[in-house]
Amino acid sequence: MTVKWANNVVLLGGGSPVVIQSMTNTETADVDGTVKQIMELADAGSQLVRITVNTPAAAQAVPLIRQKLDAAGYFVPLVGDFHYNGHKLLSDYPECARSLSKFRINPGNVGKGDKHEQNFKTLIDLAIKYDKPIRIGVNWGSLDQNLLAKMMEENNRQPNPENSGEILRRALVKSAIDSADEAVRLGMPKEQIAISAKVSGVRELVDIYQKLDRLCPYSLHLGLTEAGMGLKGTVSSTAALSILLSQGIGDTIRVSLTPEPGQKRSAEVDLACEIVQSLGLRNFEPKVISCPGCGRTSSLLFQELAKETQSYLKQQMPKWRGKYPGVENMTVAVMGCVVNGPGESRHANIGISLPGSGEAPVSPVYIDGKKVCSLKGEQMASDFKKLIDNYVQTKFGANQD
Repeated sequence: MTVKWANNVVLLGGGSPVVIQSMTNTETADVDGTVKQIMELADAGSQLVRITVNTPAAAQAVPLIRQKLDAAGYFVPLVGDFHYNGHKLLSDYPECARSLSKFRINPGNVGKGDKHEQNFKTLIDLAIKYDKPIRIGVNWGSLDQNLLAKMMEENNRQPNPENSGEILRRALVKSAIDSADEAVRLGMPKEQIAISAKVSGVRELVDIYQKLDRLCPYSLHLGLTEAGMGLKGTVSSTAALSILLSQGIGDTIRVSLTPEPGQKRSAEVDLACEIVQSLGLRNFEPKVISCPGCGRTSSLLFQELAKETQSYLKQQMPKWRGKYPGVENMTVAVMGCVVNGPGESRHANIGISLPGSGEAPVSPVYIDGKKVCSLKGEQMASDFKKLIDNYVQTKFGANQD
């Protein structure tokens, strides 16, 4: 699948790297607020951003959002999220359709009976007309109830009926595949279709996507829906997505965290990037290696430097990403004592080994395996940042030639 806007082309499937997606939680009609959040999500590493298109006001806002993003140099493709009235909004507001890079369609929410078939056909016809890829997004909270009831009845007539959970999972898979197949029958290229079938249970999600991977040729979008908040949401999302990605299943992912009060929406992007990067599938930002600390370490000192270094690298990445290609592969070590500190620092691109309890109050710095200097005193953090900046400019700036 090719998703594009201006000079930004995002490839899904076909051996392309896993793509990170996110979704705004602003009212789309709030143009400035939505633009601001999209920028934050893109800066965090989101390569696609989905926005709700649920009202005429939202549809009218989409072209304005696109214009403001382009003017600011943010060419991240936008995905329109449609439920219930998407066929009407896309028909009534053609500039909205043109400004979006992809349509997300939930087959459980496009109408009942004959209206379901006609509304779905309208959405596919519009996607073809405007040359937009689509995602068929099935969710167990909005599954086609007629399909589920039919499959439950068929199961109940069997001599040895299966449990209802298995039938629900099969219904999700069938709804996603049948809808994608119908889109192909209506003229949609199968290469321009991604499908998803989301639930909020880890084991159920793994089972569903293993089935999808065996049964269909379409790109797969992964996500544990309604994952929750904080540690619970982080652990559940990481467990589910890591199992599937490590099996080679999934072309694009979204982490659906409930933000904690005051937490930035981009936290879901941070976690998605960390999952993909920790599996060695692709890098999004430099990796900071730091030890957990023990009785040998001056805990507060090295913890503060590790935190400050990690925050600094994340802050710099929106600027570095385009200017210094390859910088995302850099490793930085911040270690806390003489036991593993020098060794880990030598293995990193740039590393510092802070003094532990009873050690001399100096911190040797290693660059590409060689000791280059030692830092100490109150300026150590700022001096280390300067060394990182110089390394980035020297090591990765040449890639611009």
